[in-house]
Amino acid sequence: MSEFAIPKKSDQQRRSFWLKHLHQWHWISSGLCIIAMLLFAATGITLNHSAQIEAHPQVTKKTTQVPEQLLAQLNSQLAEQKKTQQKANVHGAKDPLPLPVRDWLGKQLSLSVGEQPGEWSKEEVYVSLPRPGGDAWLRIDLESGDLEYELTDRGWVSYFNDLHKGRNTGGAWAWFIDIFAVACLVFCITGLFLLQLHSGNRPTTWPIVGFGLLVPLLLAIVLIH
Repeated sequence: MSEFAIPKKSDQQRRSFWLKHLHQWHWISSGLCIIAMLLFAATGITLNHSAQIEAHPQVTKKTTQVPEQLLAQLNSQLAEQKKTQQKANVHGAKDPLPLPVRDWLGKQLSLSVGEQPGEWSKEEVYVSLPRPGGDAWLRIDLESGDLEYELTDRGWVSYFNDLHKGRNTGGAWAWFIDIFAVACLVFCITGLFLLQLHSGNRPTTWPIVGFGLLVPLLLAIVLIH
């Protein structure tokens, strides 16, 4: 053997290497996802028993008058939409409200509409404002300027249930769920490898893992139709 040959690592050295790195990835991934995992586990229970959890929606209604200047801008935008639709031979515009109208809504009703598209017709513009744990809508009469706003709040349980489902939560929460899911995968996969490395001293390891696989599998095959 050449005096420059690199000696092979012993089995104990390889085991120590993998244990070190698997433990590191395992605790980092658990730290990243543990709080969210508690949230998703708790809301899994509330979703599974949603029929038994009584909700008491609270409805808030507001009415006001859109200033003439802003009403003129809404009608002007509607006219522009009609021209565009005629040229493109399409129907049913879904444009957001003009920025000055959105700014006025924020000051008048403390309402953030953003780029949410509205349903425009010659009589009115209707904006649906779905949100976690509730719903809301806004209607503006394009002739009289009458504005109606209604907010339905279904409570904290419904709010967290919708976070669990990613319902009406926006792009940022969708990204968070994806990152959280990856962290959970890393946590579980490194956990399986750690079980493998420790299973020699823990003979019940794989029977318990097998039981965790067998129970949901049998339930799915036998009891779910």
